[in-house]
Amino acid sequence: MMKLYYTPMTCALSVHIALEESGADYETQKINFANNEQRSPEFLAINPKGRVPVLVTDQGTLTETPAMLAYIAQKFPAAKLAPLDDLFKFAEVQSVNSYLCSTVHVAHAHRVRGIRWADDEQAHESMKKKAPQNMADSCKLIEEQILKGPYIMGNDFSISDIYLNTICRWLASDNVEISDYPNLNAHFQLVSERPAVKKIIALHQ
Repeated sequence: MMKLYYTPMTCALSVHIALEESGADYETQKINFANNEQRSPEFLAINPKGRVPVLVTDQGTLTETPAMLAYIAQKFPAAKLAPLDDLFKFAEVQSVNSYLCSTVHVAHAHRVRGIRWADDEQAHESMKKKAPQNMADSCKLIEEQILKGPYIMGNDFSISDIYLNTICRWLASDNVEISDYPNLNAHFQLVSERPAVKKIIALHQ
């Protein structure tokens, strides 16, 4: 059985939803950031990075959201969470997930975790001020260039849709209004209505 270490409403939400969508047999353990559990010796023994999500499998431990999402999609092909029979399309899914991870998530983190990049308080404030614009720019690119509709890969739901839905849940806190992006908003509403998404969101509240 796989075990997911997560903190509610972080990017770990996407992995939790993917596990549920896949029909996997899994268990979870919540990591409390407020109590700094991610820096505890017990958790650091599992993931020295001190971050979530972490997915423990019978083959070993995985970190980094895109890797976990790809692993789940490939381990449970019957769930059809990625175009596994088309190398190029699967690479497109990976490209989107890499963008969400390396650009969009980082833009959000600049607002809430500036200490990762600078010690100077003024630098932290500059990052906080810039975050809404960076997130808005990312939303514009996703709206115009990435969404093929109704899902990222056109008519086929995938792990990228799960990941994007998770990140969209942070937009309000970044002072970005999702309704300013009609395609993105429609995508968010569509994915949010999936039974697995509703179930896991309720657990993260």
